[in-house]
Amino acid sequence: QVQLVESGGGLVQPGGSLKLSCAASGRTFGSVAMGWFRQDPGKERTFVVVISASGGTTYYIDSVKGRFTISRDNAKNTMYLQMNSLKSEDTGIYYCAASRYSGTLKSREISAYNYWGQGTQVTVSS
Repeated sequence: QVQLVESGGGLVQPGGSLKLSCAASGRTFGSVAMGWFRQDPGKERTFVVVISASGGTTYYIDSVKGRFTISRDNAKNTMYLQMNSLKSEDTGIYYCAASRYSGTLKSREISAYNYWGQGTQVTVSS
């Protein structure tokens, strides 16, 4: 069993930055890939970025490449998402999730994830 708790969301102006955190409980954190997803009101939850269990491999969707950075600290059971140069289209509820797999290749689909946090709201607006 893994419990995930996100924090760090908020309201920020376009061009600003936020850093999200995802704190995990459970002994399996360091053995599974972790991902961030975004959900807009009335829309499906969509994949944003994933990091492998070791932290050595990452995969981003094109729209956030160069602006977002995912990282993890397995000693602290915590994952992070540094979001820079934020745009209005980045607005949404961000969820962290634990994959069934250790690598990123199989962890790019929502079906790969079996544990979810409660979400944190990110609003980019002037």
